Amino acid sequence: MLELFEEYKLPLSVLLNTACYDHCPELIAAFRARGDEIVAHGRTNSENANGMSEADERALIADVTEAIKKHEGKQPGGWMSPGAHPSALTEDLLAEAGYRYTLDWPMDDQPVWMKTRSGALLSVPYPHEVNDVPMVVLHHGTSTAFADMAIDQFDEMLAQSDKQPLALGITIHSFIVGQPFRLRQFRRVLERIASKAESIWFTTSGQIAEHYVGIVPSEE
Repeated sequence: MLELFEEYKLPLSVLLNTACYDHCPELIAAFRARGDEIVAHGRTNSENANGMSEADERALIADVTEAIKKHEGKQPGGWMSPGAHPSALTEDLLAEAGYRYTLDWPMDDQPVWMKTRSGALLSVPYPHEVNDVPMVVLHHGTSTAFADMAIDQFDEMLAQSDKQPLALGITIHSFIVGQPFRLRQFRRVLERIASKAESIWFTTSGQIAEHYVGIVPSEE
């Protein structure tokens, strides 16, 4: 997958379980060398904030944040809850921990400011539909169907973007799309996107957040 992204010169937002620093440090180093953004994604996807006490969730966020700061040398700007399962307090705790944006709320195709008890937190669009977990794993979609979905999403949003800027993401996982027979189909997606390169800003969720803040600052 890294070779494919290099071929198409695509920047990535890497949603990182920090257990990967121990499990596969060479892989994280390869993303770091590309200059990809590391987005905090909990310790593992086996634990999520639902059912945690406020103190336990705060400790989880702090542990993840410190691990990324140790290895990447800077505070992560974005957060995506493991399993996409934030608690009722996650946004409050993220703002208190210094996060700039969250990917937990797929409620628009543009960033949206959210209110927390500690000020504003930006919600950056994250695709829960154009995502290989629900499409392939949960709904038993084929690799061809997933590629068709992603291309249709891209073509329609590109047409709509003539009237307003939109953020399009595609969520893939190495153990799903990374399978060779699925990767072969995913190449069709990247070929279609690359064919319209003059009309697109290829970027990361963090850069989208930074750009949006410069245009639509929070009122808080």
